Amino acid sequence: MKTESRAQAVLDHIDADELVQVALDLGNIDSPTGREGPVGEYVYDWLARQGFAPKRVGLFPDRFNVIATLPGQGRGRSLVFNSHMDTTIAKEEIWTTRRAADPVFHSAWREGDMLIGNGICNDKGPMATWLLAAKALRESGVTLEGDLMLMAVVGEIGLEPVDEFQAPQYVAKEAGTRWAITHGGVADFALVAEGTDFGLVGVEAGKAFFKMTVFGDDLPIYTPYIVRPTPVEKSPNAIVRMARLIERLDGWAYDYERRNRYECPGGVVVPKVNIGAIRGGVPYKITKTVQQCAIYVDVRITPVQNPLDIREELRRLVADVGLSGEVELYVYRRAYEARNVDPLVGAITRAHQQLLGGTPKPAAAPFSSMWRDINVFNEMGIPALTYGPGVSVGGGNFGMRVADLVTGAKLYALTALDLCTQDRS
Repeated sequence: MKTESRAQAVLDHIDADELVQVALDLGNIDSPTGREGPVGEYVYDWLARQGFAPKRVGLFPDRFNVIATLPGQGRGRSLVFNSHMDTTIAKEEIWTTRRAADPVFHSAWREGDMLIGNGICNDKGPMATWLLAAKALRESGVTLEGDLMLMAVVGEIGLEPVDEFQAPQYVAKEAGTRWAITHGGVADFALVAEGTDFGLVGVEAGKAFFKMTVFGDDLPIYTPYIVRPTPVEKSPNAIVRMARLIERLDGWAYDYERRNRYECPGGVVVPKVNIGAIRGGVPYKITKTVQQCAIYVDVRITPVQNPLDIREELRRLVADVGLSGEVELYVYRRAYEARNVDPLVGAITRAHQQLLGGTPKPAAAPFSSMWRDINVFNEMGIPALTYGPGVSVGGGNFGMRVADLVTGAKLYALTALDLCTQDRS
């Protein structure tokens, strides 16, 4: 069968209505990080019905990764499609999201030519596209030389242990793609299917999380004894003192991202900084000044940065403000740039040219300045890219065009057909 007719035979087996249904099915299974079990069962059962032989590969029995393989003849390059099953917001997280129980975060529906829902965009819509692409490849009867591996994972969205919030309840990334790879999920190349607006991403930011604690006076002061006026940095209350540090930290963050901007063939990393939580005192006893207050700071990093250097900068920041305190590094996940990824770039590019015309461009900086699981593949020596339809939810987007999902399924099918028929030697 000629190359063109093989490709058309595959594309003819992609059913847009079925793609929409699978995406909506996935999007309507609520699966915040740590509670991915039901969506894992759906993916497992769907793959089994399509004639694959899926496996549950999990650190935890109630939240497992799903791996299946469309076997090749053993002479070609192998490829893994990877997407995550967990979503970003649990219904009870009202201190991060006031409308945490809003249906847009926990369900999915169609409005005209759009599929709506947090889960659709991140990351069940792209997952549905490669599920349908794999089904089309299998049903078309084409023969691949290399294996096509299908990997749906838990824990891409980080729950990081800190303070009393410890594993196993508060653990994510160790249970997901990392566990799947170290337990058999290995291929020559990896395509992490997430929204990039059909741009190529060959680098992702890493992250360093810091707990910055400010101390108040040695003895708490009962409210009637508080003396004013007092400079903020001299307040007996650590919560008040923290206000000065937060102000300085915000200025430091802007300078930090400008100093550490990183450009490479895989994209641009603009490492951002965010204060994600603050703790001080207890709400049921507020009659005395608080002796310690902590902020929890998400610092994104590039492939060339050392988190200890950042820790030293933050320590100096506390001292420069004239405060007593400490800085603890409690999470470090490296950034990686893809190496030896040209064959995958070539296969994606040819599929992109055939369906969309032109050459895929590097994705916008936010797409390469976040954490995605290409970091894990690239750390493990498996050249990986992120490429997919639509955009993710980070900027407040909660919808994907049906046409983009259909195009994504076709692009993934053609990419696999191309790469997995190349000689592995």
